[in-house]
Amino acid sequence: MRPLHILLAVCVAAVWGFNFVAIKVGLRDFPPLLFTALRFALAAVPLLVFGVRAGPPVAWRFVLGIGLVLGALQFALMFGGVYVGMPAGLTSLVAQSQAFFTLLFAAVFLGDRPGLRPLAGMAVAFVGIAVIALDMPAGGSRLGLVMVIGAAIAWGAGNIILKRANAPDLFRLMLWVSLVPPLPLLALSLMVEGPERMSAALTGMTWPGVVSLIYIAGAATLFGFASWGFLMRHYPASLVAPFSLLVPIFGMSSGALFLGEDFGPLKLAGAALVFAGLAVTVLKLPVRKPAPAE
Repeated sequence: MRPLHILLAVCVAAVWGFNFVAIKVGLRDFPPLLFTALRFALAAVPLLVFGVRAGPPVAWRFVLGIGLVLGALQFALMFGGVYVGMPAGLTSLVAQSQAFFTLLFAAVFLGDRPGLRPLAGMAVAFVGIAVIALDMPAGGSRLGLVMVIGAAIAWGAGNIILKRANAPDLFRLMLWVSLVPPLPLLALSLMVEGPERMSAALTGMTWPGVVSLIYIAGAATLFGFASWGFLMRHYPASLVAPFSLLVPIFGMSSGALFLGEDFGPLKLAGAALVFAGLAVTVLKLPVRKPAPAE
């Protein structure tokens, strides 16, 4: 990869890692369902303002499927998990278990059988998640962990829909996908969170909450997916995908730096196991070919 593109990949990982801090800050102003709806509504603004004459780059069934599963369901669970007590840094790590659920769904629906190495990585990572769960206080934090795992499952299912869609332009697809979640999420927010909480959140917005919303919609969604899509179009996935391992590193370090999140020995041990499992699964180890016989 060109040095400038390596820097771009690292920047995307940093933006996505810090995104979890922005989520935590934004949830101080907004309830999770409303916050998720506003995030996608804001991300869709460029499409509504400038328009895309050619329409979505894939069939509408894929736009709806990705919007509901990869958009509404995934982020409603993730935002909800952080809202009830899941630390931002650990969320950035546990969410990456989507890689394992993607492998499982690919095996079931696409016939892609995972090899021994990904299965071993999956086993190590899930042991790490179990260790993290043991160190979580009962109540909201454990519920938050379950919700974030649910978000990772939705992410994995959405990846399969995304793979079947085979979009030629990921950025344009994400603009159209952003049109799908707001209405169902606003309706769900109205029923679950109630009009009073919605009204109080919208009228009592603070600058940190507004900046967090803009960051999540603009930097993490539009810049992140546009840049990642550019890299995936120009380089093999095997070169680009390993940079996703930097996301939890940036997420956990920014959570500790900006939110004062403390990771005890057990949480750190669990995080190390999850990261090791991800590394084993994502990284392609070079295979040395035998020297030709003379």
